[in-house]
Amino acid sequence: MTSSYSSDLKLELMVTGENAGTWGDKTNTNLNLIQQAVAGFEQVTLSSGGTVALVMSDGAISNARNLVIKFATATIAASTVCTIPDSIEKFYIFDATGLTNPSNLTIKTASGTGFTLDQAKIYAAYSDGTNLNEISLDTLGGTVAAANITGTIGTSQIADDAVTYAKIQDTTTANRVLGAASAGAVGEVQVATDMIADDAVTADKLADTSVSAGSYTTADITVDAQGRITSASSGSGGGATLFRFSGNSGSGNFTTQANSTFMGAFMVSGGGGGGGGGGANYIFGGTGGSGAYGYWNLAVQGSTAYAYSIGAGGSAGVYNNSYGWGNAGGAGGSTTLAYNGGTATTNGGNGGAGAQNQSANNGNSGNAVSPTLNFGSPGNSNFGLITGGESGTRGQMTSNGGTGGSGRLVIMEG
Repeated sequence: MTSSYSSDLKLELMVTGENAGTWGDKTNTNLNLIQQAVAGFEQVTLSSGGTVALVMSDGAISNARNLVIKFATATIAASTVCTIPDSIEKFYIFDATGLTNPSNLTIKTASGTGFTLDQAKIYAAYSDGTNLNEISLDTLGGTVAAANITGTIGTSQIADDAVTYAKIQDTTTANRVLGAASAGAVGEVQVATDMIADDAVTADKLADTSVSAGSYTTADITVDAQGRITSASSGSGGGATLFRFSGNSGSGNFTTQANSTFMGAFMVSGGGGGGGGGGANYIFGGTGGSGAYGYWNLAVQGSTAYAYSIGAGGSAGVYNNSYGWGNAGGAGGSTTLAYNGGTATTNGGNGGAGAQNQSANNGNSGNAVSPTLNFGSPGNSNFGLITGGESGTRGQMTSNGGTGGSGRLVIMEG
């Protein structure tokens, strides 16, 4: 069987036994494609009145795979269209800050629907495989903290007769008041807006609402017709995907953030140690087995500790010059990470056999247990993300074997 390609990111899905000698290169290509989808940036030039079609090619760097699409500075004088391919499911950020007349631009799937821009701003959207859906402010969940709401209150937001006389400063040369006042009695006062200096009305002079003073986290608020916050309560919101942890030894607990719902984990197990040499006659020990390498998407809860352990490299086998045999190398340790419902595991590589009056067998490579993406055994290769789990070198005649490479754990959280 030949390779197939994933439906969304067009990654090459290789069949077991295929691509002998090029598996590493093709895997690196797939990782670069994942990197482009997660962090890629592309600038696209629009043609006013025309259609620009972004493409997603099988197994190759393509502009539609990028996370961020920035439209080059341009004036859109007529109806213009930018399309993404059909039948892919993906999140996008579109930067339209350099466009003039952005309302003439529509972004959509090739055969489905999308949305038309209303300002020269930055937009978020996702494709569900049929249509492109804008993530706009009026569709987002969560709330905005009261402390983050700023701006100027227009005269239309002040109701008639809402500002009482008690809240107006006494008449002085600096603050003129129109109206009549005699013997402590106050007549009708008319105050024009140009008579109120900017920032002259302080917070203490505004009528209290039912909202309690304090800080609100991602708050749920209610605003009345005068622009006042009349109710507020703390809420919760989702967090962005963050790099949180990287290590190549030890064990412990990783505590999630309060709003976390998943962890993305790259895990490598320890490599096996090399077997000791035989002491004479070109009798060699076996090479240790490589550690395994995989990626897991794991469900978690916020503010919860999850145990982890990073596999150590296997010990080196020792040669024996007197008897013509060497000791076997030690097995590499497993790397594990707990999550809701189980434990993600990469088993370590076996140690290489010691020489026994003849050259010894190499140790078997480790394996990853049910990962989201299984990258096999990295050996001494660099996968562009993390390294580890190298196999221990074999002992040569009168030399010990090499110690296996330690495992590795990298955690992202969102």
